[in-house]
Amino acid sequence: VQLQAFGGGLVQAGGSLRLSCAASGRTFSRYYMGWFRQAPGKEREVVAGISWSGGSTYYTDFVKGRFTISRDNAKNTVYLQMNSLKPEDTAVYYCAAGGYVTNYNHVYEYDYWGQGTLVTVSS
Repeated sequence: VQLQAFGGGLVQAGGSLRLSCAASGRTFSRYYMGWFRQAPGKEREVVAGISWSGGSTYYTDFVKGRFTISRDNAKNTVYLQMNSLKPEDTAVYYCAAGGYVTNYNHVYEYDYWGQGTLVTVSS
């Protein structure tokens, strides 16, 4: 599976962005998907995750109520809608795919990674 994330950019605090992650291959619907982010000087951290069917989602505490993860298996795409953005959301955002993810926080459970897209939130 090859992943390509896009949709990042510069936005003012309080604004919104929607990230997309397009996957190649016909088995996209069999993968758990996650969005991660990495700010300069910090470790990569999970933002949100979604099960293969989309029936189960996970959000880390600092994005709950602001971000929404979704997927369209017919389009081989996973999305991250980001609202009420804050300067601390500034980071490179990555999408990742895992065949079987028991804990969305576990970076090592993901088999494939996209190249990342930069989100910059100005104050």
